[in-house]
Amino acid sequence: MPVTLFSASSLQDYVICKRRFQLRYVLGWTWPAPETDRPTEQEERIRLGRELHRLIHQHLLGIPVEKLSLMIQHPALERWWHAYLAFMPRLRPLRVLPEITLSTPLAGQRLMARFDAIAVADQPDVSGVRAIILDWKTYHHRPSREWLMARLQSRVYPVVFLQAGSALMTSGGPSDVELWYWFAEHPLNPERLRYSEAAYRTDVAYLENLVAEIAQRIATAASIDITEEVWPLTEDERECRYCPYRALCRRGVIASPAEYMPDDAALHDEAPYEMGWEPEGLQAAEALF
Repeated sequence: MPVTLFSASSLQDYVICKRRFQLRYVLGWTWPAPETDRPTEQEERIRLGRELHRLIHQHLLGIPVEKLSLMIQHPALERWWHAYLAFMPRLRPLRVLPEITLSTPLAGQRLMARFDAIAVADQPDVSGVRAIILDWKTYHHRPSREWLMARLQSRVYPVVFLQAGSALMTSGGPSDVELWYWFAEHPLNPERLRYSEAAYRTDVAYLENLVAEIAQRIATAASIDITEEVWPLTEDERECRYCPYRALCRRGVIASPAEYMPDDAALHDEAPYEMGWEPEGLQAAEALF
């Protein structure tokens, strides 16, 4: 079978609901149900989140703040932009590298991560940190530390960085890395997740088993009529409140009134369900999940 390229977002979908993964990535079905009962508001927030990512990317590439500020036409985006500018002095001793995409072999497949930015130091700070993985978030509400730690992003990003991007550090290992979730609505207090050797070993083993399980399920599905097979649905029907396939699965038709917090894929240029996008250098034999 061709090599499959997995991401934190696709793995998260599989962990939440195998049927959602099947519909979205294996069958490639789009479904029109909105994630929340305020789809226009949600779409606007995602659009503004993308704009913030672009502004930060351009700023880190060296475009002057004054020029970028003239491009802002929305009060929420202006507020987030100034929050980012107030936060950035904390990173001045570091080299900040924006928008880096890395991938690494894992269980016979490949695992990809698209980093909003990576900050590296030639010398560790007083806490011993040599590299900070930065992720910009524009949620209305700050999620709990426990929720963030449980997300696949918090496991995939450090593993991919250490396996594919550790050369960015002059030296060091897992215990020299931190993942910072920066919140535009809480800009001076990012959630800092320090990594460790033990976490790295645990995460690599977990991700290898997870990727191997999915690859085997995909290979088995390829030998039958995949439109007839139904992969298991989540047992936690609370997850269905945000799922665009909920009506198809007979799990309700009313969208949740709560905020839907999209993974990074929704905040980059590719459409959340578009499977045709390929990172630069991706071989034709690889399929993106």
